[in-house]
Amino acid sequence: MTIFDDLTAEQDRLEGVLAGLDEAQWTSPSGAEGWTVADVVLHLAQSEEGVTATAAGAGAAIRPADGLSVDESMDRLVRAERTSPEQVFRRWREARRAAVAALRSADPGRPLLWVEAPLKPSTLATTRLAEHWAHGLDIAGPLGLAFPDTERLRHVAWLAHRTLPYALALTGAGEHPVSCALTAPDGTTVWRYGPDDAESTITGPAGAFCRVAAQRLSPAESGLRTTGPYGATALDVLRTYAA
Repeated sequence: MTIFDDLTAEQDRLEGVLAGLDEAQWTSPSGAEGWTVADVVLHLAQSEEGVTATAAGAGAAIRPADGLSVDESMDRLVRAERTSPEQVFRRWREARRAAVAALRSADPGRPLLWVEAPLKPSTLATTRLAEHWAHGLDIAGPLGLAFPDTERLRHVAWLAHRTLPYALALTGAGEHPVSCALTAPDGTTVWRYGPDDAESTITGPAGAFCRVAAQRLSPAESGLRTTGPYGATALDVLRTYAA
């Protein structure tokens, strides 16, 4: 299975959830502050359209507006294009299929412009999987719908660990090796990232690690354990943005 296959599977799961929602559920508050379920799906559609555009060489279609953060820019875009749940759902379904097709056919060695940093197609696909998973939590959680962790979280965990040097550097701590030993959703397999001899470590459930990285769970409530001089700091700055 490639990252593109797993991205498709994650989106298929979300489409199955969305297909069963009624009008009231579509317009109910999501876990993303200030957004309804329809708003979240609209944001995903807009982002997927940006993937197709950048893969076609149209430049960085997803960039913050002047004077605004990325989140503020995305909120403005959602508010400008709100429409009926039926239209939003159709737009996302079309956009997500086009985006995956574009990533599959892109030159694997050529970085694509994205937000503030160019990413190779496989890494961009990983960020799209991470975002669809996180927003799936935003949708399913408030509605009380099942959205269990899957083996696909290995991509989210990899992405979060990959960005740790950048995140730590932003704190002024500098770049320091951090290793992670994360228990997969099957409860047995352990996913390992980073050098075995790293002095700083993060251990515990992969689902908790990924939720902290996606800012859906606080480090203090995660149950994750840290050791070494930079373990706790690394957990505090853990994110799923790509750098």
